[in-house]
Parts: sequence; C-alpha cells; structure tokens
Amino acid sequence: MSNTALALNGLIAWYLVLLGMIWLIRAGLTTFTKRPANSYSPDGADVSPFSQRLCRAHANMYEGFPYLAGPLLLALATGNTSVTDGLACILLGARVLQSTVHLISTSNIAVQARFAFFVVQWGIAAYWVVQFAKLGGY
Repeated sequence: MSNTALALNGLIAWYLVLLGMIWLIRAGLTTFTKRPANSYSPDGADVSPFSQRLCRAHANMYEGFPYLAGPLLLALATGNTSVTDGLACILLGARVLQSTVHLISTSNIAVQARFAFFVVQWGIAAYWVVQFAKLGGY
C-alpha cells in the first residue's frame, strides 16, 4: 500500500474513531441515564466540555476532509501518488495531532498548537494542488 493510500485510510479511520467516541458517550448516557436519544445538542455542549470539544474535533474532520482527502484521491485515481507519497503520512499525523490537542484542551497554547498543525495540513494540500496543476500543464 502506498503512503497515499495509507494516509487516506488513516483519515477515514480517524474520522470513524471520533464519530465512535461521540456514539459511545451518547449511547452510554441514553442507556444508563435514560436520557432521550433525540435530546442531544449537535455541538455536544449539553453533555460536557469534553463532549463539546469532541463534537468540534469531529466537525473539523468533515470540514477538512475535502481538501485533505481530495488530493490523495486524485493521486490514486490518476496514478500520480509520487506527488503525495512523500508528505502523506505527515499530513495524517498533523490531522491526528490537531484533533488530539483539540480533545485535550482549549487553552491559548493548545489553540496555537492546533493552528500550527492546521497550517501544516493546509500547506501540504496547497503544495499538492500546485504540483497537480503543473502535471496538467496549466
């Protein structure tokens, strides 16, 4: 498996982990506290501060998925994984670290760290877009 495919699978797996954590918290509360399943706020703020951070980290995943997974999928679809293989695992690592820091804290230093991990992802994706444009001759 190429680094590109590995990173794409990793992004999907991380998305599932975050979603699974939301599911476990809400299913547990519904089961053990008899809270109605349709009573949860989408932002998680009605459960706990951690739940709110988890819901935001999950939302960050689906907000960023198109520009993160898109170039990986383009590389795989066009047979140009040489463009993405070198930085694919760094992209995945930065994504996981951004979410993890988000889950741990919203302190000033944590927000700055999250932003740094975001910038790494954005920079890699932008670099890839430019590289694909060069391959297309435009």
